[in-house]
Amino acid sequence: MSSYTFIGSGIASLAGAVILLRDGDVAGKDITILEESHQTGGAFDAHGSAEDGYFMSGSRMFEAMYQCTFDLLDGIPSATDPTISVTAETNRAAKMWPWDNKVRLVNLDGSVPDAHTMGFTERDRIDLIALIGEPESLLDDKRITDCFEPHFFETNFWMEWCTLFAFEPWHSAIEFRRYLRRFVHHFSTIDVQHDIYRTVYNQYDSIIVPIVTWLRDRGVQFRHGVRVEDLGFAAGNDALTVTSISTLTADGPAAIPVAPSDLVFVTNGSMTADKAFGSMTEAPGLDATNHSGAWNLWEKLAQGRPALGNPAAFNGNVQESSWISFTVTVKDPLFLQLMERFSGSAAGTGGLITFKQSAWLLTLSIYHQPFFPDQPEGIAVWWGYGLFHDRPGDYVKKKLVDCTGAEILEEVLGHLRFSAPDSAAVLAASNCIPCAMPYITSQFMKRKMGDRPLVVPIGSTNLAFLGQYAEQPDDVVFTVEYSIRCAMTAVYTLLKLDKAPPPVYKGLHSPKVIVDAIRTLHR
Repeated sequence: MSSYTFIGSGIASLAGAVILLRDGDVAGKDITILEESHQTGGAFDAHGSAEDGYFMSGSRMFEAMYQCTFDLLDGIPSATDPTISVTAETNRAAKMWPWDNKVRLVNLDGSVPDAHTMGFTERDRIDLIALIGEPESLLDDKRITDCFEPHFFETNFWMEWCTLFAFEPWHSAIEFRRYLRRFVHHFSTIDVQHDIYRTVYNQYDSIIVPIVTWLRDRGVQFRHGVRVEDLGFAAGNDALTVTSISTLTADGPAAIPVAPSDLVFVTNGSMTADKAFGSMTEAPGLDATNHSGAWNLWEKLAQGRPALGNPAAFNGNVQESSWISFTVTVKDPLFLQLMERFSGSAAGTGGLITFKQSAWLLTLSIYHQPFFPDQPEGIAVWWGYGLFHDRPGDYVKKKLVDCTGAEILEEVLGHLRFSAPDSAAVLAASNCIPCAMPYITSQFMKRKMGDRPLVVPIGSTNLAFLGQYAEQPDDVVFTVEYSIRCAMTAVYTLLKLDKAPPPVYKGLHSPKVIVDAIRTLHR
């Protein structure tokens, strides 16, 4: 009987286990998920309480064209209503809380610019169209700044696009091109953010919890506190065949034997590795020691094996791959009332709000309430982030990375320009928990062909890579869709099934999408 081992418990591994059961006719008892930490879900990490404060590293964008994602979730019962699937629940939530952003950008003086106008020069338009049409092979090791004049990065389009997807000017031109092509159907609504989905609760409770429940009910084994140190490979031939898994637990080192018919799925690298949470009185600090098992394992596997990628391209520059997010728990309805008055949108029905000239490039997201299943009435949760953590704030003259939760709130409230009594009341009722993430956009770092291994490397007989650092043509990293597509590709390939993931949506093939995009370029 074959065994199936997943290293890491993020969404890619969880999806892979679901697909093995659903499409591969594999028994749950033969599937094991090894996880270094004591939590499941990887970057899906929303936790906490009303008393101590809710916290999470981030929240991911969903949209209707995530075809792998909704294919997977269509077979998982909702945690809130087991009579419907997570897909049906999410579609219902999208109808209940549709995004219609009335205030997308805010100037430094508090005024609201016309975010519908993109602000392109003719040169900006030409450069954007040229990049969309450029062969990816010509963009190796290029940054976005290599493809545009400085004015492009002052346009409303850039401000809206970069803060929706978390791009920074020094990131990979390859990834930016892929995003432009993959999400071209959002060009025309980039300011109002129509057709972007939210789940009923936070994504951990709405997606991870029901998947884990489904897997456990079918006998899948979860082993936490297991750090995978290395893999052993068969010697003497050109094939890549895993023979053992070296682990480290509280009980010491141990080896798990792997037979030739067994399969091993590795999540190489991690966006949220070495993340650190702060508090109202403590800054989180930025951990650059690179001690995560996900990164260290990939580094070992790639030594002397060029086909297994180049992790240094992604984790070698923490200064350029990191930013700070923060989750705020508010024990007073005043903040939501003030934000509704400011934005013109009830909580959960607006989109992102970006302070386009703020030193930290601050962006806020106001959720529908409750955002956690156990969230008491009268408690609100919202979230935000700053892409530039190494610059002094406009109101708090400290770098974002050095700020406590209270100082981050002081900066945000300064930009919101509430009255002094209202700001004081909001601050007194809030618990802001910041989160520093050294590798949160490491998957966007400039790269070249070969830096990411194929999902199933050439010559592999029983090893596949999953997640944001495995190569798949056309689709885009930093999305749930990418991770689930990886899982499908890995399972179907290694099991030699006559199946393929749903195709990547290509709006460039739609005349209507192209016409709408061209009109957007001239707004």
